[in-house]
Amino acid sequence: MPLACAWTRGAVSGSIVNMRDDPASFRGPGRVAPGGHAVAVLVHDGVTAFELGVACDVFGSDGAMAAGRPWYRLFVCGVTSGPVSTDGPFQILPAHGLEQVRQAGTVIVLPAASPGQVPAELPAILRQAHARGSRIVSLCTGAFALGAAGLLDGRRVTTHWEDCAELARQYPLAAVDPGVLFTDEGDILTSAGSAASIDLCLHIVRTDYGTAVATQVARQLVVPPQRDGGQAQYIDAPMPELDGSGLFASTLEWLQGHLDEPVSIEDLAARCAMSPRTFARRFLASTGTTPYRWLLRQRVQLAQRLLETSDLPVGQVARASGFSTAANLRKHFGQTVRTSPQAYRRAFSDRAAG
Repeated sequence: MPLACAWTRGAVSGSIVNMRDDPASFRGPGRVAPGGHAVAVLVHDGVTAFELGVACDVFGSDGAMAAGRPWYRLFVCGVTSGPVSTDGPFQILPAHGLEQVRQAGTVIVLPAASPGQVPAELPAILRQAHARGSRIVSLCTGAFALGAAGLLDGRRVTTHWEDCAELARQYPLAAVDPGVLFTDEGDILTSAGSAASIDLCLHIVRTDYGTAVATQVARQLVVPPQRDGGQAQYIDAPMPELDGSGLFASTLEWLQGHLDEPVSIEDLAARCAMSPRTFARRFLASTGTTPYRWLLRQRVQLAQRLLETSDLPVGQVARASGFSTAANLRKHFGQTVRTSPQAYRRAFSDRAAG
């Protein structure tokens, strides 16, 4: 039986929430409907409940925090009529259809249980909304629907890191970036995995209402008020493994046990009885990366493990992982993971170390 229950401060049934007056005070992009900026969340069979909850919680939260300005008007809209199945063991019954999409300043596309699951009706709906001037937002793998609508061409976009390669394959004119939490191209916004959907929705609130309001929404949700979109997705991406008979297997095995020591290409070449030039060339051919990049990535991964599992000061983590100084660790860690060692530890430490 379809459910039409309250979802925190929004409504799964798609009912209008937080209607206010004075639409002229809204300063965000897109069309401003009486009572506030209209946000249409599109739902269809197979839609994921988590991202639906994120959109309802953020854009259906209490508009009183907007300092007297009208808050968003949230509509949950069915792409087709009737109940909608979700990725969970229940259905929802949207209270609205496409009539509310036509007046929405922002249209949100949710992911489906299968990334390639794009309803046949959805691309045309998105193209028409974009042509009317609506801001189009995809959460997680909802980006595939935007791609099917032709809205990703020539744009920097992202999706869940596991699906970035497939998105790039299907839509080669899009600039798919697997290393960010979200992208903002003005009228087209995309987010990475599920938690990054929260980051993108808060970014939209911050753009429309300012930092103070976005921070208040984040406090209600009990989430960090801001993670920059350029922060890397936390991807488990080990370097290519080599079988035991590989040309460099023994050398790399030795190196993994001596990451804290100064090591040069000359040292590694000598262990393989090669000249440095030959070593570098054959290493690249065998592993797909340079010795320097392989060593740097291994050291960053070691630093990540130490930050997750120990309470060592950052300086000691730097020395133990071969970066010598905290400043050097911060430099290379930031370039690779796109956040600081301290921020990474706060997010992932199993010892709650500060």
